[in-house]
Amino acid sequence: MRGRRKLRTGVVMSDKMQKTVTVSLVRRLAHGFYGKQVVRTKQVAAHDELGAKAGDTVRIMETRPVSKMKRWRVVAIVERAR
Repeated sequence: MRGRRKLRTGVVMSDKMQKTVTVSLVRRLAHGFYGKQVVRTKQVAAHDELGAKAGDTVRIMETRPVSKMKRWRVVAIVERAR
């Protein structure tokens, strides 16, 4: 049995490609010395069969490589952009 796949929630930044969206993942962590909250963001390409648009909040899951850049896929659209 394979290990548990990572699930992340992020916001779609770009939907200009066909069946691919760029998702921004934001994580907050405490600075190592000062303890202040620091925000780190990462953008990943995700395979999208559901038709997510820019601004939507989506849940993505780790998957096998679909292409050169895509290692994630959209599993649910949590909230539509207004």
